[in-house]
Amino acid sequence: MSLENENITRIHLDNKEYILVGTAHVSKHSAELVKEVIEAEKPDSVCIELDEQRYKSITEGNKWKEMDIFQVIKEKKATLLLMNLAISSFQNRMAKQFGINAGQEMIQGIESAKEVGADLVFADRNIQITFSRIWGGIGLKGKSMLLAQVIASIFSKESISEEELEKIKNQDTINAILNEFTEVFPKLKKPLIDERDQYLSQKIKDAPGKKIVAVLGAAHVPGIKEEIKKEHNLASLNELPPKSKLPKIIGWSIPIFIIALIAYTFISNPSAGLQQTISWVLWNGSLSAIGTAIALGHPLAIVTAFIAAPITSLNPLLAAGWFVGFVQAFFSRPNVSDFETLAEDVFNVKGFWKNKVTRVLLVIVLANIGSSIGTFVGGADVIRLFLEHL
Repeated sequence: MSLENENITRIHLDNKEYILVGTAHVSKHSAELVKEVIEAEKPDSVCIELDEQRYKSITEGNKWKEMDIFQVIKEKKATLLLMNLAISSFQNRMAKQFGINAGQEMIQGIESAKEVGADLVFADRNIQITFSRIWGGIGLKGKSMLLAQVIASIFSKESISEEELEKIKNQDTINAILNEFTEVFPKLKKPLIDERDQYLSQKIKDAPGKKIVAVLGAAHVPGIKEEIKKEHNLASLNELPPKSKLPKIIGWSIPIFIIALIAYTFISNPSAGLQQTISWVLWNGSLSAIGTAIALGHPLAIVTAFIAAPITSLNPLLAAGWFVGFVQAFFSRPNVSDFETLAEDVFNVKGFWKNKVTRVLLVIVLANIGSSIGTFVGGADVIRLFLEHL
């Protein structure tokens, strides 16, 4: 049996048939189309536009809610978790407004593949690699703007218009959230769309069997139609971007300079050297502690911020927020219920501060911001005292 539909693209290449099903990620009709196509075609393989991580989050339900917050801090994934919160919040806002579950067509693809005995292929690139390649290509200004946009998307209460919904239907959730940002930084189109088209097309080509059905966001279909004719190196598309040496050079230069100034001042004028040390400790410790207090951190987390910030500011490999986050999580550890209400809590500022998960994230971020400001203010004061006592 063969189906014909404007959302179905058939490609015959190297004695294999590829059936691309262009879906809308927030459309009930797309899920029905996916079910109809797979049942009718009975393919050898079904490729879905998910990576293994997102596949597990779907098939294992809310298991992610039981994550170990200590592990998140240890693995430095607080920013990634914040990104995931933004995506979750965005999806839930659409679901509430239009009664639609984003990604339902992917779930249907998984279920239908099992029903017909087809091999299931995770065709999309790991979301962490995509974010890393995005993050590595936008510079300091871009990173600041991206974080601001992510936080804005979490707190946004604006309704999505019907016109905006129609645009979103042809994008995946990541594209939808970063759409305006991509216009400001055109280079983002490469890791966000072009590279993923290449990755998806190669995974589809490599799928076992002679007949393959691929469930894709409609926006990816035109690119995949062209890219599937070429060979792509998945290993190179999975490479993490090389880290610039400049941040390391700057990161080590500042503390070495500060330590050298204080040491020299101590030798020539011990009293002035003591003043410099006190100034460094007070500015770093106080501002980091204030940031932690603004996040409503535990009293011992605030004390930890004051003690850790002056020390970690002198070592680029450490961050005050990590230590403060561990203390906060230890004395106010998030439980399963905090993760269960997370999606709802991030809809308002009060909930963001109330939920123990987001409060840990706030403590980490604001402690680090306070420490960073303290480094520059305290460093400036150390230089001032040095010049005064020359």
